[in-house]
Amino acid sequence: MGTKGKVIRCKAAIAWEAGKPLCIEEVEVAPPKAHEVRIQIIATSLCHTDATVVDSKFEGLAFPVIVGHEAAGIVESIGPGVTNFKPGDKVIPLYAPLCRKCKFCLSPLTNFCGKISNLKNPASDQQLMEDKTSRFTCKGKPVYHFLGTSTFSQYTVVSDTNLAKIDDDANLERVCLLGCGFSTGYGAAINNAKVTPGSTCAVFGLGGVGLSAVMGCKAAGASRIIGIDINSEKFAKAKALGATDCLNPRDLHNKPIQEVIIELTKGGVDFALDCAGGSETMKAALDCTTAGWGTCTFIGVAAGSKGLTIFPEELIIGRTINGTFFGGWKSVDSIPKLVTDYKNKKFNLDALVTHTLPFDKISEAFDLMNQGKSTTE
Repeated sequence: MGTKGKVIRCKAAIAWEAGKPLCIEEVEVAPPKAHEVRIQIIATSLCHTDATVVDSKFEGLAFPVIVGHEAAGIVESIGPGVTNFKPGDKVIPLYAPLCRKCKFCLSPLTNFCGKISNLKNPASDQQLMEDKTSRFTCKGKPVYHFLGTSTFSQYTVVSDTNLAKIDDDANLERVCLLGCGFSTGYGAAINNAKVTPGSTCAVFGLGGVGLSAVMGCKAAGASRIIGIDINSEKFAKAKALGATDCLNPRDLHNKPIQEVIIELTKGGVDFALDCAGGSETMKAALDCTTAGWGTCTFIGVAAGSKGLTIFPEELIIGRTINGTFFGGWKSVDSIPKLVTDYKNKKFNLDALVTHTLPFDKISEAFDLMNQGKSTTE
């Protein structure tokens, strides 16, 4: 008996309330409605954005919720009106939609989509489907979606505007990283910062996003890439992926990291990419860029950050600040191309995978991330 049109019962990791550990529960996943696709999740990765839910630092989120937003899977069934997918297709669900109708999607200037309505906190958006209902139920209660993806479930339902079809021979345990971390860091360097050949770069934070930014800087031809992290155990991998120097702010005897970088580069780097977030790190990233043409790109968002105070003089001298959303990629259009690039060995996703665990060990995976023992975003 097939599952099309029927409720599927499967396992999912539910956050019942803020600040409590995820619970593995049996959930019911309803069939997809119009312009929706139900997917069997084959591989999912962790991201610090997911951890903020577990650690109760995520603002504006409704509970209970199934988090997770970095995955790859196989289409199980499609709803009415879906024309770009069929059962059996390999796919990557995406928190960055592409409706192809709004003023943002129609513009070559951005990869943002108007389907995300909460501009101040886009990560709290997409908790329900288009009809304002959920496809998840557990113990008789509706369970909210997360970022339009909810990949910490063996089956999930997403909008067809939040889904990219990929090659049939794609390695799902690797290309799942394209759903967030790698695409964001790599794209930030190439698409947003627009790192140039021969330039100098500083990358703050060497988790999955930061290491991906290092790879992006190297691919763009940077001559010097300085990696910064408070965990020196990350330095070996950063150098293997392209970093030429690595610095731990805690080893500098209270000398501000930006001053050290300015001395090393005789005036500051051409490009700084902040993958950590937080007021101090953002300030250091801006300060370490050179006057005249330095560019600082903000990528990471630290939970509870109070933001950054900037004085006009810091920009009048020629610096530029920008940010990135999903690495600047037009999500549904770009992800299949990135999958092909991975298959053609244009970048190394394998190096970003440190642990592979069964789904019921998800809490252990979070522990590894929080202890700094795994490469995560």
